[in-house]
Amino acid sequence: MPIIMSKLASKLDGSVKARVLTFLGKLADDDTSPGLHIEPISGSADRRVRTGRVDKFYRAVLFRIDGASEVSYVFHGVWPHDDAITVARRVILKVNPVNGLPQVEDTPVPRALTRERARTAPQRSRPSRRASAASLLVDLGVTGADLTNRLGLPADVVNAALEARNPDEILDLAARYEGWIGMMLVDLAGGTSVDDLVAQLELAPAIREGSDDDSVLKALTQPAARGEFVFIDDQQELRRVIEAGDFGAWRVFLHPEQRRYVDVATKGPFRLSGGAGTGKTVVLAHRARRLILENPRARVVLTTYTRNLSDALKDTVRQLDPTLDLAAGLGHPGLHAAGVDALVADVLRMAGHHVSGAVEAVMGETRANIGKRHADNLWREVLEDSTAELPPAVANETFLAAEYADVILPQRITTLDDYLRVRRPGRGLALSRQLRTGLWGLVEAYRARSRIDGTLSYSEAAAIAAECLAPDRCGAIADHVLVDEGQDLCPSRWQFLRALASPGPNDMFIAEDSHQRIYGGRFPLSRYGIDIVGRSRRLTLNYRTTAQNLQYALALLADGEYLDLEEQPEQHAYRSARLGPKPQICVEPEASRRLDHAATLLKDWMSDTNKPETIAVLVRDKFQRERFVAAMAERGVEVRAVDSERPAAGKPLVMTMHRAKGMEFSRVMLHGLDVMSSAERDRLAALDAADQADLSLRRRSLEYVAATRARDELAVLRASRGCA
Repeated sequence: MPIIMSKLASKLDGSVKARVLTFLGKLADDDTSPGLHIEPISGSADRRVRTGRVDKFYRAVLFRIDGASEVSYVFHGVWPHDDAITVARRVILKVNPVNGLPQVEDTPVPRALTRERARTAPQRSRPSRRASAASLLVDLGVTGADLTNRLGLPADVVNAALEARNPDEILDLAARYEGWIGMMLVDLAGGTSVDDLVAQLELAPAIREGSDDDSVLKALTQPAARGEFVFIDDQQELRRVIEAGDFGAWRVFLHPEQRRYVDVATKGPFRLSGGAGTGKTVVLAHRARRLILENPRARVVLTTYTRNLSDALKDTVRQLDPTLDLAAGLGHPGLHAAGVDALVADVLRMAGHHVSGAVEAVMGETRANIGKRHADNLWREVLEDSTAELPPAVANETFLAAEYADVILPQRITTLDDYLRVRRPGRGLALSRQLRTGLWGLVEAYRARSRIDGTLSYSEAAAIAAECLAPDRCGAIADHVLVDEGQDLCPSRWQFLRALASPGPNDMFIAEDSHQRIYGGRFPLSRYGIDIVGRSRRLTLNYRTTAQNLQYALALLADGEYLDLEEQPEQHAYRSARLGPKPQICVEPEASRRLDHAATLLKDWMSDTNKPETIAVLVRDKFQRERFVAAMAERGVEVRAVDSERPAAGKPLVMTMHRAKGMEFSRVMLHGLDVMSSAERDRLAALDAADQADLSLRRRSLEYVAATRARDELAVLRASRGCA
């Protein structure tokens, strides 16, 4: 029989998880099993309430729902025996008549209940006859009638919300409630209108259909309720829910806004944007699973930019559903998760005789060897050997690499005449005919050197693979392509991903956040055949980062001009559903004293957790990482440096900000992000104004990415005040 688990009930202490799993597994098989002792409670406020024996000390509190076709149990929680009886007598499960959602009501509980139960139980506020003169909601045009008659909030919540003077006070109120009540308060604090909230959560007055129990079952399936309750059909799913904990709640409990984009059917490419921690990757993983379950023969590709991120995507899918059918390889039915450069390599291996024509279309020449990729410093070597007299603003690695990747490759420029005529939208610095001629000489030297070495750049390989997938060559080899961290991809990679799947329903689903752009350039997707006009939406609720940490991270973006993948201004505004301590900011110019402070803080954090691997120290580069690890060893603190390998448990982790992208930790320390070497300053000074501005945005974005890795606590140790 179905077990219905609430989000609150799934947050079990580790010592009792195994016993609860055994209990619920037996209950799902046969609720009449003598060892379970499923019993009604005399004098209970709700006739559906039952208790069950978990072990000699603990009892479960449940609601028995007698539906039209079968019996279901809503698992409410586990308490010591006497406390469970007290809870069972007082708790009520009903349907809110205004919004049609399930509502668990509980009168104040005795002090003997566990600390967690007392902390999460709704706190009753004193009734208020009128809203405060400084009421935030009143200033936003929200009335008590809206909250009561349209949203269905309880009277005590309405009174307290109308007394709140600022978003922090409403968020503080929201923190006392699980489920749709807290969800609504968070949205209201973020400025969501009542009309939008009703539409987003698909609220509708309760309509009785059949028995009271049938009405409750219907309420439990409403979109907003599915963010709080989950129907469990088998033992494996039950185990995943119980073992997930707070870090794994995403696998089960989706916000209605997230679920909408998991299920949405699109007529073409769709773009989902949102700040760090809003659940874009979660949506992608759930959507990939849905596409496979709907059509096991579908060829679904899930991809992103870096190998580390693609490994994280694979882990996410495995955690979500270990039974999901994985493809035997690219082009086969099932889910294939890999980095975009790995997909490019697969296509080049599969393309056979089509490769030669594709190489000529991109490079204007034939190549015998395209299997190897050359080092990042090839442009530097070309510049060092060149005698061309070009101004520093164009004769530098940053400008040349961007000009080649954003202009020359995607437009298949193979001759000087082509380059002299080509348009360069979005490149900022205008180039005269003389400058273009000089630059083309460097391009020819670059291509000649790589031809001799038998290598390609990753962008060149992507462009060639895209040509291999042209309809007159290999053609598309996927049905659905789902892309994470889209803001970091270059034009050639977008051309490749567009060619990977034929245009059609649900062909491309793109998750991106321009605030996190640390690799790719700025350009509209429509330039590369990906039309998302009218099919673009934004997530605005952060599920990872506390409101306090988010406030710090967003301040890093202030005054920066961020454009999305259609060159429209990106909105900074989004809000958090979680509260926590304010970030610790330490400004210490002296490096040794800054390291002393870091060691002290790490020792404090380590003494407060039995999972030190949930602590991360993020630095700017590998050199700083190695220096930090050595400095901590001198101070008696054992930490672990992480490069490309998977992080291991047992010690706090030290890694670069780039490496941490896509990850999350309970506590994060940002160390020395504003320290810059003289060589870096010299390279920055050589750039033109546009490239300097772009690099400044990337530096802000990188620190924003780093700050939003923290779930609970954030510490920032700087050499000076202000942003990097």
